[in-house]
Amino acid sequence: MTKKKEPELFFMKIYAPTNIVAKSRFWYFLKKTRKIKKSMGEIVSLKNIRPLKTNFIRNFGVWIKYESKNGPINMYKEYRDVSGIGAIEQMYLEMAGSYKVKWSSIVVLRTEELNKNECIRTKIKQFHGTNKNFPLHNLKFRNFVKERLTNFRATRFNKRLTI
Repeated sequence: MTKKKEPELFFMKIYAPTNIVAKSRFWYFLKKTRKIKKSMGEIVSLKNIRPLKTNFIRNFGVWIKYESKNGPINMYKEYRDVSGIGAIEQMYLEMAGSYKVKWSSIVVLRTEELNKNECIRTKIKQFHGTNKNFPLHNLKFRNFVKERLTNFRATRFNKRLTI
């Protein structure tokens, strides 16, 4: 009697905008790392990642790898956000803006929540502490009644929240 082999299970945490994109990325990475095709397996479960507690700001460390014109580059970044998903979103926006990297060429290797002692970057360290205030200047509201009385007005609204 031959024993049936139990199929191997693979776990991946993939950040994607939709379930379809997440499934596609799963098979893409599985094919690259384990040489397993989509026809030789199936997806057992798919869960959305939800933040546990979003009532305070935390520090996150993100290890990424992306493909540039000169080859693959590994990078470590730190972000402050209320959830890990928000930190990953910040990372994608920063990589697109500063490094001109496409979403599809970024691979998130690892994410970790950091204590304030574990933070390295000064950009993140400057916000540690208890007494951080951000005053609001130029907070004047428009008088809508007065503006409605004039038929044509070509002034620009330039009041803004300066933080």
